[in-house]
Amino acid sequence: MGLQDVDPAEWDMLTALRRDIHAHPELGFEEERTAGIVRRMLAKAGVEVHAGLGKTGVVGTLKLGDGTRRIALRADMDALAMPETAEDRPYKSRTSGKMHACGHDGHTVMLLGAARRLAQRRNFSGTVHFVFQPAEEGRGGARAMIDDGFFRQFPVDAVYGLHNMPGLPPDEMAVVAGPQLASSDRWSITFEGIGTHGAKPHFGRDAMTAAGQFLTSLHTIVARRIDPLQPAVISACAIEGGHFEALNVIPDKVRIGGTARAFTPAVRDQIEEEIGEQAKGVAGLYGVACDYRYFRQMPPVVNDAGAAARALKAAQSALGVERVRTAFAPSTAGDDFAMFSSEVPGAYVWLGNGPAEDGALHHNSRYDFNDAAIPSGVGFWTTLVEQELDKT
Repeated sequence: MGLQDVDPAEWDMLTALRRDIHAHPELGFEEERTAGIVRRMLAKAGVEVHAGLGKTGVVGTLKLGDGTRRIALRADMDALAMPETAEDRPYKSRTSGKMHACGHDGHTVMLLGAARRLAQRRNFSGTVHFVFQPAEEGRGGARAMIDDGFFRQFPVDAVYGLHNMPGLPPDEMAVVAGPQLASSDRWSITFEGIGTHGAKPHFGRDAMTAAGQFLTSLHTIVARRIDPLQPAVISACAIEGGHFEALNVIPDKVRIGGTARAFTPAVRDQIEEEIGEQAKGVAGLYGVACDYRYFRQMPPVVNDAGAAARALKAAQSALGVERVRTAFAPSTAGDDFAMFSSEVPGAYVWLGNGPAEDGALHHNSRYDFNDAAIPSGVGFWTTLVEQELDKT
């Protein structure tokens, strides 16, 4: 489609809007200001607006022709509960303890830019739903939208997502079929023994020592139980037990929790089973009880071959064949886009965010979305719609 025909003032406006959203971050299910901006801009562009799905979610619908073919494009809107430390940034977060550290401000603006452009060009035949999702960062925004009836209200044949990727130039993309992001699950274990005086451990059953043994054995699961050719991550991320004000007391209980990630259902199942087996084995060894719980949160993001092929064609048309990578390693992070793409064929693509330096990595307190990527993102989304919903 080419972007040379776009008024430079449009990019200036989108850049200013992106920085405004960056300066006013909102956590999951609190995106009232951001959702308001989205609603107003969609309505002004002539896009039908549906608000309140998943509490603060917004869906814009543009239907041309017979509307037979239906697709959804998804962007996330929420920020993270963390401080921004880039003091030299004029549009730094104005809300203490909150910042856009993953580029959702950029994702929102690029999809808005594409909606405006598609509404103006009107060069397709079908239905496109612009999905502005709340609460991607672990609060279940995709599930909330689906539970509120997303697929009943907006049935689609395919769904597409885009995320920025530090390390790729802002005019490059990566589009690959197969696994893109891992499942994201949580687990917790409580070891319960018999507390006693720290000087008389033989009178109790030591839950603290059991927890330590478990932590050591936990990391043998990936190293020795999971197929070495199957990627997996198990991490212990929290532990609580005892009191530093009472260092002569061995506690009754110690609780440990963490995360587990995999790219296939079989490995995901194996991880759940193996963590439990390790916990029970250690508990039996030390004569303590254990309460093991595994919480499945999001499945892996796995690109459908057909949807990925259509996304690849659009990326190559918008950016040029030489600027689109067809081999790119999956990430062990997660994204609840998987909730959408588990229901219908989907593809999740990567757009460059520039060098991964000076805190440019996701969830870093100096991270910032690269505004130079906005034209590429708008161009990709626009091309994807016009090709998949081709008038002919």
